Amino acid sequence: MKAEFLSAGAAGSLLDPDAVAWAQAQPHAVRMLGTPAAMQPTEAIRAGWRERPIGAVERVEVRAVHEGEHLFFRLEWADATANRDHGDNRVFPDGAAVAFPVREGAPLVTMGAPGYPINAWFWRANEPERGRHVSAEGLGSSKTLDREHIRCRGVWRAGRWQVVIARALRLESPHPVVQLETGARCHFGLAVWDGGRQERAGLKASSGEWLELELASVRS
Repeated sequence: MKAEFLSAGAAGSLLDPDAVAWAQAQPHAVRMLGTPAAMQPTEAIRAGWRERPIGAVERVEVRAVHEGEHLFFRLEWADATANRDHGDNRVFPDGAAVAFPVREGAPLVTMGAPGYPINAWFWRANEPERGRHVSAEGLGSSKTLDREHIRCRGVWRAGRWQVVIARALRLESPHPVVQLETGARCHFGLAVWDGGRQERAGLKASSGEWLELELASVRS
């Protein structure tokens, strides 16, 4: 998959999922799989979900572009309901994330491992503009680093979410976060939570493995 380069002028509206500029990015269909109950971080969750389906979202369409300084992902998937809050703890916010291995060999399915962190850019429907910058080194270890660096916007209509998640290619940070370069390749993974099905934390649909992304070179 390739993240196309767009000039800064075209990129100005890319946080809008309906921006015309998104038509210049090739869509890529990703098959999603439910995270197995046996891999959930606590025995209570493992027992409670052993006989329940996990991973309501089966397919995500993803596009990616950059303007030389920021990387934008546009995710689209089917969801019959838009869930934007916790309600009475029977319904949770819908959510999505793009994850990256910070160190080669970091596994996606377990959200990294000790010494092998991953970095996730996380959107939730109840936090519509500012996303969460997340780090993890294994099951149940996710922690929010900040809520400043991830910009996002989600639109739900006619049974579909369209969500844009973006971050600067490079950041100065004391934490293990991904650093990206134009003209280079990297790996990324996807996760989606259907809050109407009580999905949250490790209860999610995932791409299951890393996908390759090439960031097109900047053109003058």
